[in-house]
Amino acid sequence: MIDTTIFQDKKAVYYTLGCKLNFSETSTIGRTLSEMGVRTARRGEKADICVVNTCSVTEVADKKCRQAIHRLVKQHPGAFVVVTGCYAQLKPDVVAAIDGVDVVLGAEQKKDLPKYLNDLRKRGHGETFTSPLRDIRSFAPSCSRGDRTRFFLKVQDGCDYFCSYCTIPFARGRSRNGSIASLVEQARRAVAEGGKEIVLTGVNIGDFGKTTGETFFDLVQALDEVEGIERYRISSLEPDLLTDEVIDFVAQSKRFMPHFHIPLQSGCDEVLKLMRRRYTSDLFATKVRRIKDVMPDAFIGVDVIVGTRGETEELFEQGYRFIEGLDVTQLHVFSYSERPGTQALKIPHVVSPEEKHCRSQRLLELSEQKTHAFYARHIGRAMPVLLERSKPGVPMHGFTPNYIRVEVPHDDALDNQVVNLRLGDFNEDGTALLGWM
Repeated sequence: MIDTTIFQDKKAVYYTLGCKLNFSETSTIGRTLSEMGVRTARRGEKADICVVNTCSVTEVADKKCRQAIHRLVKQHPGAFVVVTGCYAQLKPDVVAAIDGVDVVLGAEQKKDLPKYLNDLRKRGHGETFTSPLRDIRSFAPSCSRGDRTRFFLKVQDGCDYFCSYCTIPFARGRSRNGSIASLVEQARRAVAEGGKEIVLTGVNIGDFGKTTGETFFDLVQALDEVEGIERYRISSLEPDLLTDEVIDFVAQSKRFMPHFHIPLQSGCDEVLKLMRRRYTSDLFATKVRRIKDVMPDAFIGVDVIVGTRGETEELFEQGYRFIEGLDVTQLHVFSYSERPGTQALKIPHVVSPEEKHCRSQRLLELSEQKTHAFYARHIGRAMPVLLERSKPGVPMHGFTPNYIRVEVPHDDALDNQVVNLRLGDFNEDGTALLGWM
């Protein structure tokens, strides 16, 4: 039993690195501590508790985690510092050795964070609480409010794919999920709190059902029936798990938006084999064509990794030409980062940092061309836009169903409202289309 009296009138700060799933989980931790009497520290206040939720997808991410911990320890002297997340699971001893860290929690312990706070007395050294991969089994529910408009619903955790370059299965464990009934109930609570849009998050959400014997298609059908939610968006969905029935359902859905995010990683089959991905470029192209056949205006975002071991200049060019010919909207480009313990380290041919940068720039330029052309095709159309709050005097932004960013003059009455707008030309910095009534 936790003695909640020690938390009364305590102040906490939260710092999250990495993916939307991490942000969702941090929000749930914050809500749990709030219910125990802890409030979020205001700007300039010294916190009693610091919670850092870490990422370890790249070497740069590891470095950012260490920097964030050092910064918070300096900004909040004497605070009880808890570090969790992927970096904490993979390198607990490294994290525990950082001056000022009190507790390091692994993936299995994160959901029970309050019980590791003890009496909030610092002990002069970091304690680690982690579980081996085989024992990371539980699913911790999370439905966080990113802002007044958008909620992030965690539907799945972990991954069974073990791609050659990736440490996520070691950091988060095997694939597991909540039940459809429990997730529907969380969506209903989001409605009660004023939520109008929910993003489905997870590590490999298309693999939903390993725990409960249900399917991702079952899930989207059930969520589509929740009254009050106006929009759902599906986060990253593996191409081999993106079924035709899901695509067709989204096309006629009441609430699921024509917006897909599909990891490609490489457009070259030889590189995909080196990565141990579970599909070919031909399958990926087939999925894109299927989406565009039934939803011609769908937004399709694509993840791409450049400079993986074994990606020669010739293989990169093959992949570039393939991506260039895809009818997709935006590329999310990442430079390959060596991760300890991964199978990719056994692959010969290392790409230099300079060449990785060059390849990234080429793909980013291609992405900008594709996004600009996609936006331009919609100029002059009238579309519903869910507007988000902004500071007084600052233009408001929102998104169309197919994820076009729209800018309008500030008006508090439009906050969290779906408004039909005519889409005009690009705004000054080219990041959105101007909208008017």
